[in-house]
Amino acid sequence: MAQGRLDINAFGWPLRQTFTPRLILVLALLGACLVSALAVISVSHQTRMQYARLQSLEREQQQLQTEWGQLLLEESAWSTPSRIESMAVERLEMHLPDIHNIEVIAP
Repeated sequence: MAQGRLDINAFGWPLRQTFTPRLILVLALLGACLVSALAVISVSHQTRMQYARLQSLEREQQQLQTEWGQLLLEESAWSTPSRIESMAVERLEMHLPDIHNIEVIAP
């Protein structure tokens, strides 16, 4: 080997290279860039997945809200005073007492 020259393999790379502070800095920055890129990809993926879950939960909330409204309407329909009175007369054979059958108790 001649003085001042490096041995070069078939690909044109030096066979022996010393780790200079500049090379170490470049490798460290390259590693940091790769880690940062992987972190961005991971966070983007998680964000998309969470947003899809949010939309799914919002659809479910809307469906439950609609069902709740329908149940409230049904409850109000079943609990009208006229319906309760007719059920009491038909099923339980209840009726208003005569005026002669009413007793008033003094407190």
